[in-house]
Amino acid sequence: MRSKLALSLRWQIVLTLIASGVLAVGTTALLLVAASEAAGWLPPFRSLLDFLADVFGVWPVVAVVTVGLTFFWYILLSQPMIRYIEAVMQAMNEVARGNYDVTLPARMPDELGQLGDNLVAMARQIKLSLMRERQANQARYELITAVSHDLRTPLTSVLGYLQLIDEDRYRDEVELRYYVDMAYEKAKQLKRLIDQLFEFTRTSHGGIVLRPVPINPAELLEQVAEEFVPALREAGMEYRLRLPDERVTLYADPDLLVRVLENLISNAIRYGREGKVVELELEARPAERAVLMRVANRGNPIPVHQLERIFDSFYRGEGSRSGRTGGAGLGLAIVKNIVTLHGGTVRAISETERTVFEVRLPLGTPPGTAGGPGGSALSPGAAGRTG
Repeated sequence: MRSKLALSLRWQIVLTLIASGVLAVGTTALLLVAASEAAGWLPPFRSLLDFLADVFGVWPVVAVVTVGLTFFWYILLSQPMIRYIEAVMQAMNEVARGNYDVTLPARMPDELGQLGDNLVAMARQIKLSLMRERQANQARYELITAVSHDLRTPLTSVLGYLQLIDEDRYRDEVELRYYVDMAYEKAKQLKRLIDQLFEFTRTSHGGIVLRPVPINPAELLEQVAEEFVPALREAGMEYRLRLPDERVTLYADPDLLVRVLENLISNAIRYGREGKVVELELEARPAERAVLMRVANRGNPIPVHQLERIFDSFYRGEGSRSGRTGGAGLGLAIVKNIVTLHGGTVRAISETERTVFEVRLPLGTPPGTAGGPGGSALSPGAAGRTG
């Protein structure tokens, strides 16, 4: 790039000099013709020309005029290049001072223009890198704050109950047993949070290797739904299952896919108690080579500004950091990581009285895996069911 730029600048200088010389010769010729015409009807001008010719000679005067005109034309023709170089230098100074919003005038159609484009692109890349670094620092700060809060709450409870036991501040064995049970439950909550942190770290930083096998997502969805029947009954809820008529074969890691469904259904139970129903749906889209799984609950909608961050780690909606809802704000982040590992996408759709989480998975072997053959199979035989 440097050699090309230097060569291009040298050629531009040479060509500009040649063009300036040609224009200077032409201009001198025109001036000589004009001077001859003017000498006929301007006697003082003729006297001046005769004096210069007698003192210096005709050709030296012509040479001086030609050289002067050459410099004039060179300065005039090189102005666009000089102005562009000055703009590039000014932009470099702005970047050095930390201002990365630099612009340049109309692009030069040569290596110099490419240099300007590269400078602007570099400034934008530096700005983007700094922005990402600030976001990463902010995310780390939020992570530390959230972890500290979520670990401290159950840990404080455990220490409080153990202190009551240690100081014999209980009336009888029943109350002692109550304190022990409460400390045990808080300790389990603490362990669940630590397990979630570990799982989130593994799914975020390549700690998981997918082992895709051919599975029937309809059977998997129904199986996971049945496992949640006790939790649904305890919450006063039920589930409704909608499956496609055709049989779908999906290549995915069944353990991780179960984790996705568990997190989404748990989230629906946690925030959709008032709606009384968790809706589960599987939709096959063979034309798009994709399968969609939806988990929906009825209740208060999620504000639009929260939808953009709902899959971020440790993010929970307004008022959700309470004992009633619980959770560490990692479930949906884990869902997103696992779905992304499978080459799919997940999104949240919040309507007036209904919130839907939609997982879209490609039919075929997830990218970057070695297990399972590619392709997919859709065949008739599985009737649509509701449960």
